[in-house]
Amino acid sequence: MDTFSYLAQTSFPLLWLLIAVVGAAVRTRHSTSRAAKLETWQRWWAGAALGCGSLWLVIAFLVIPDEMAAAIGFARTPFEFEIAFANLALAVLAFRAASPSATTRERALVGLGAGMFLWGATIGHIHQWFAAGNHAPGNTGGILIYDVLAPLVLIVLAHRAQRLSSANESALAS
Repeated sequence: MDTFSYLAQTSFPLLWLLIAVVGAAVRTRHSTSRAAKLETWQRWWAGAALGCGSLWLVIAFLVIPDEMAAAIGFARTPFEFEIAFANLALAVLAFRAASPSATTRERALVGLGAGMFLWGATIGHIHQWFAAGNHAPGNTGGILIYDVLAPLVLIVLAHRAQRLSSANESALAS
């Protein structure tokens, strides 16, 4: 595999993070309310970063499982089918978290649930990297960044929104 192809494949998961950042930044550029900005960032991160990223993996693992297995550095097994549906669960939860009626608690919970799966996957990728020398584009690079940041940022944004809401409620009660 040539260097450009490797870099393109390993960097692809970062596209979803970039879309979330650009979308939220554009939508909040004129916003003066910190609460409104946090709401927008949470919705974009849940929908674009976690939701679309997970949905892409559903489609890829169901439609091109041989290519996905090769991208991760493994032979094809029934595991690809299972990963597709685990990602479908993440996508459904993420799109719920992106809805206007979702609460900060729901968003934090979705982030935590995604973290359990994606951080476990991160540990597996790192183990394969060092124990087996697996440097396949779907095992190292962008997927590690995605798997760590997609849930972490959603949790942090939800936590900040909760703290801001509590501070605003305290100020109003005073």
